[in-house]
Amino acid sequence: MKIDQQSVLVGSNKQPFGVDYSESDKLVAYGAKNNIALWNPNDIRGVINTLKKHTGEVTCVKFIPNSDYLISGGEDKEINVWKKHDETFQLSQTMQDHEGSISCITVFSSYFVTGSSDGKIIIWQLKDNKWELLSSFNIKPGFYPLSLALEEVKPGQYVMAIGGTVTTLYIYSFEIDQGKLENLTNVAVLTGHEDWIKCLTFIKESEDNYLLASGSQDRYIRLWRLKINEKIDQSDEDSSKLILLSNKQYKFQIKETKLAFSFEALIVGHDDWITGLSWQPAGLSSGSGNKLQLLSSSADTALMIWEMDFESGIWICVSRIGELSIKGASTATGASGGFWSVNWFVEGDSQYIITNGKTGSIRKFKSSLDDNRSWESVLSVSGPIKDITDIVWAPDNSYLMATSLDQTTRLVAPWNGSVTGGKREKPTWHEFGRPQIHGYDMMCLDNISGTRFVSGGDEKILRVFEMTKSIKTLLEKFVGSKISNTSDLPEVAALPVLGLSNKSGKDQLEAGDVNNEDDVEVPNKDIFEELEGPPLEDHLQRFTLFPELEKLYGHGYEIANCVVSPNGKFIATSCKCNTEKHGMIRIFDIVKDFKQCDQTLPGHSLTITNMEFSPDGEYLLSVSRDRQFIVWRMIDEDEGKFEMVLTNPKAHTRIIWDCSWLPSEFGHYFVTGSRDKSIKLWNIENTKELDMLKLPTIVTSIASFGSLVNSKPLIAVGLENGEILFIEIDNNKFNIIHNIDNNITPSEKISVMKFNGNLLAVGSSDSSIRVYDIVI
Repeated sequence: MKIDQQSVLVGSNKQPFGVDYSESDKLVAYGAKNNIALWNPNDIRGVINTLKKHTGEVTCVKFIPNSDYLISGGEDKEINVWKKHDETFQLSQTMQDHEGSISCITVFSSYFVTGSSDGKIIIWQLKDNKWELLSSFNIKPGFYPLSLALEEVKPGQYVMAIGGTVTTLYIYSFEIDQGKLENLTNVAVLTGHEDWIKCLTFIKESEDNYLLASGSQDRYIRLWRLKINEKIDQSDEDSSKLILLSNKQYKFQIKETKLAFSFEALIVGHDDWITGLSWQPAGLSSGSGNKLQLLSSSADTALMIWEMDFESGIWICVSRIGELSIKGASTATGASGGFWSVNWFVEGDSQYIITNGKTGSIRKFKSSLDDNRSWESVLSVSGPIKDITDIVWAPDNSYLMATSLDQTTRLVAPWNGSVTGGKREKPTWHEFGRPQIHGYDMMCLDNISGTRFVSGGDEKILRVFEMTKSIKTLLEKFVGSKISNTSDLPEVAALPVLGLSNKSGKDQLEAGDVNNEDDVEVPNKDIFEELEGPPLEDHLQRFTLFPELEKLYGHGYEIANCVVSPNGKFIATSCKCNTEKHGMIRIFDIVKDFKQCDQTLPGHSLTITNMEFSPDGEYLLSVSRDRQFIVWRMIDEDEGKFEMVLTNPKAHTRIIWDCSWLPSEFGHYFVTGSRDKSIKLWNIENTKELDMLKLPTIVTSIASFGSLVNSKPLIAVGLENGEILFIEIDNNKFNIIHNIDNNITPSEKISVMKFNGNLLAVGSSDSSIRVYDIVI
């Protein structure tokens, strides 16, 4: 058996230091929940792989320039050092000297500095291929560092800027001589900001002349001039001259080197927190006379490029990239939108900006080297940012949809590739739609037909959605989907300003939800017709919704499961519960306008963890936290009536997390997997297990291959630690035949797995969607 990881889709953490670019490796690394995702921004494959070690959310990633090292920090208080190995990185070292979440990081040559919520700042040094703690100190009690910047002003002489949970900016100086740090001193405290300082960055403008940019939650950027030796203005030494507060110089020395900080400029223009700063990349030839430029990101959904106007001396915005911010939606009102970091780099004859936003997508913008006023959004990577809860393949198997605790349903498909030199490239996987953007965590979904699906979440109702003509056209053009019976599909969908129900723009006007067409953002058909590949993030979050057709009521608590019968006539649903009264299964008749059937199916006393119809639709199997399974047989298809034919109240000794029917040609056999670390084989004629297999850890997911392999059933079993095993059933006995390489498996619990021919889609609690190609 050979396993090939075809795709990894995973979003970026909302962290200001969670994304970094390596110019030498042409790689982007970003924090993806507990993992680090690696992505070549010039390769349409998307994420190459993920690095596993952290047990908490990754907060910081940083490449050390001109080296083989990548540094990461997380909420687990760990600092991990990764060393380059072929196309990826391998864990080289782990440091656990901090006692709080890692909050910021800066690098310089063979040194890097980390800050943590324990208030501690640690300077690290590379010595004999091992990183060692060089110095550790605290600014003052109650101060937490949020941003760091380090600069070597003279050989062995360093200046470090530290910003954090106060309005002042601390400047430290130190020397490093023969691997020893000396004279670590707080040489200046720069005042001016009115809120916490979130980001800092140095640039060497000329010899002995530096600029330090600081960005704050007060929405302002301040520039500070650092001059050395003869460049220092000595006019303030003349006691006869009036010195303005804004002209004050903060002078200090490192050995014989004289230095002075002074306030240079105040940059005003953003409407919310400043989250990231980046000076123009080296060698960039600006079309504006080679003026020094600064790029900023903000929670106001804007990226701005600033340069100084020589006539007035004022820094002005020469280019604004991003989105128009929503009035009233700011960090002050609890919103978490906008952009969280920014990187600016040159590749070939173009310049690029990458940034991460609230949806988890990495946004990528491109411009020519001689014109940075015209930026275009280009294809990048996207994915969920919280636990995956369910996955379903399309009826024609051309795409899949996944739900997540990030309150979205995403449509993912293989792009049939661009044509290069007359040869079509290998398909790559991308998001082609975001059918549901919800206000509740999503828990489950299933297909009703080729154009309709039902989903449920942490609310008491289920919702039915229908595909739009624009998405159908997109899938047919770029994926090769064959979707039939679509003559009455709605054109497009939009989400009202108030409410959770997606509707077509026309429906909203007719319902009176909006006053006029200007209040509803409905995409022009040309937007999709002009696309030459998968939709960009701009399109995904605004123009790829599915209109809502129905709401299904009846449950008293949050929806836990929904499955559709193979003939597409019934939906079986369940909700979270801790009593038998609410542990019943409800059946909805799709043919009769989604009317709830009179019969309910009681039996479980705790939340049902999964349900599945047998491939022939004759039986419905349910498993639960109450450690039992129940098999129901359909006895009246017209009325949707079932009878209980098999149950085992003590099927496992712990919670049963999942179940799966084996292929119909093998008979009515099914497998259950439990928290007791075992899987068991059953058939509907016997309440006693046919076989049991103990596994290394908790079983969380099971998927059955759709057909027999060498006349034997094959199942994939997912474990709580992210492992995936392949097990064949021979003479009613389990036999482990293969497991997926640990380097390409998720780092956390396998939540759901679904086969589609030789493709296996896997959703995990590490927030990734992975697609494996199984060659048997």
